[in-house]
Amino acid sequence: MSLKKFAIPQLVILLLLSAIWIAGADDIFVKNGYHQDNLHKYLQVQRRVLDNYFGETDLNTLYKRSIAGLVKSITEENPALAGTPLDTTQITAVQNFRDSYNRFEEAYLFTANNFPETDMSKAVELAIKEMLSTLDPHSVYIEPEDSERIQEQFAGRFQGIGIQFNIIQDTITVITPISGGPSDQLGIMSGDRIITIDDTSAVGYTNEDVLRRLRGEKGTSVNVEIMRPRNPNIMRFSIVRDDIPLTTVDTHYMIDEKTGYIKINRFAATTHEEFLASASDLARQGMERFILDLRNNPGGYLTQAIAISEEFFPRGTKIVSTRSRHARFNQNVESRRDGLLKDIPVIVLVNEGSASASEIVSGAIQDHDRGLIVGRRTFGKGLVQQQYELIDNSNIRVTISRYYTPSGRLIQKPFEGSSEDYAFEIRHRTADAVMDAREFRDQVPDSLHYRTTAGREIFGGGGIVPDVIVQEDTTANYYLFNFMVINRVDFDFVRNYLDEGGEEFRDIWADRFQEFRTGFTFNDYDSDHLKKMMTDAGMILTDEGDEIEIENDQFRVPQSVYDELIPLNFSRLKAELARQVWGNEYFFQISNDYFNESLIQAMYLWEEAEALELLVQRRTQEESVIIR
Repeated sequence: MSLKKFAIPQLVILLLLSAIWIAGADDIFVKNGYHQDNLHKYLQVQRRVLDNYFGETDLNTLYKRSIAGLVKSITEENPALAGTPLDTTQITAVQNFRDSYNRFEEAYLFTANNFPETDMSKAVELAIKEMLSTLDPHSVYIEPEDSERIQEQFAGRFQGIGIQFNIIQDTITVITPISGGPSDQLGIMSGDRIITIDDTSAVGYTNEDVLRRLRGEKGTSVNVEIMRPRNPNIMRFSIVRDDIPLTTVDTHYMIDEKTGYIKINRFAATTHEEFLASASDLARQGMERFILDLRNNPGGYLTQAIAISEEFFPRGTKIVSTRSRHARFNQNVESRRDGLLKDIPVIVLVNEGSASASEIVSGAIQDHDRGLIVGRRTFGKGLVQQQYELIDNSNIRVTISRYYTPSGRLIQKPFEGSSEDYAFEIRHRTADAVMDAREFRDQVPDSLHYRTTAGREIFGGGGIVPDVIVQEDTTANYYLFNFMVINRVDFDFVRNYLDEGGEEFRDIWADRFQEFRTGFTFNDYDSDHLKKMMTDAGMILTDEGDEIEIENDQFRVPQSVYDELIPLNFSRLKAELARQVWGNEYFFQISNDYFNESLIQAMYLWEEAEALELLVQRRTQEESVIIR
């Protein structure tokens, strides 16, 4: 064979292998396809992080943490690892990306060969999670089942109990109940810890375990026990699975002849479309001023936040900017057209559950003095993520940039420390919202002080401080109310009410919702029926004392206290009746009438909101004079 005949095929093979490596699909030859796929997955993750992460990344740190993840996967007690590829005390610096991969492959194969009981797919997942833990709290690994669940929540429909959750310190922690779903209807809250499912401990569950136990066919039920922060008593819920509503606009309606109201629960693929339809309907009804409710909205798609922000401004207004160490992720976004709502006064409601995309919208409105921000300090998430699919349909979500409001402020709160400290920082804020805002302002360095278009002082570094602070209503006694909701008495009462007289009720009220909203009340028979259902659920009425007592699973209520507090329960029953007759969006209309202090106070702030336009005009005139 000639040298030419030998060299050309070898050169072709070498070029082919090089091309495969450059493309990021370097298939290292291992024992079988199972190991090959696991190693390919690891390779994908490390490359995605190095190529896309917004900040500086250290290859040595990523590699060392991935080896620590492999060690965590070994179930054998006190394994002999000294001097092996898994010896984390002897790790030396890697030279480059290929060196990092080759050494991880060596450690992986050592684990597979010497600890055959190890699930190597789970081992690689642990290695990936350890790598990502060195970045920021929002760069995370998403298992295949979770990837499907997240896609459903933002674009489809599924059946289950309706919660967004994370596994924090081996405990299922509710991030937020999905608006209108079974858990939301029962009063399950952000921060609740699910400790048992159907009388079986749920501590140590994986995401897959949670989905398998909590999802299920519509109409079936699941029993859970919950521990709630600041509540010493275990709470028990029986949750009936249902179709989970996936619309993102909870409700829209006219509060009065002038004021339109829209509540958005998250920013998904259809949010701007839903918002436009709702706003257009309100405009047809004569809306002259507008309230946007973004409380407890955890965010979502950046594109949707930008699209909705545009509706409040004329063409060419700066909405947001993003910055990264990768130039392709840097952008300055301006409104592309005149917005539908650009000429009417606006108030935006926010609280500590308003995050990410919610903060982009409220930040743009505040920075330009376009409207008044009312409520409590927001969560403080100023990072943008991109999701990348891996070989086994799992995903990683990598932070690709920071976003900045039009004034140039980054509202991301610090994320040093544990992920749990970061996630539950809002639980540790001062209960007094005014004091929280004051303490935050006092701690903000001069470099994070900014000015709105009109010259008002605003702050970066930890969420958006509202223009008007509204305290959380902690004065009302909700024990009786919570007992009813936890035990599903409200749902069952309304179901029984409609079973007995639904046809007659609909004959009277079906086409008269506004009259129902202002004029409907329950009668004495309903009061007696509710009392019986409450006692059947475990409430003990007494003739002694003047305070509710909760001890050893007993709920004891003096008759005088019951009579004083029960009107609050009937307000909830009226809202639940509206939900079951007219639909979920009507629940919020009734609920807002009785349980919405921020909205009530906002209705007294229109003069202040309208004055912002005059402030901007005066500032513009002053700057014009200076320029001349």
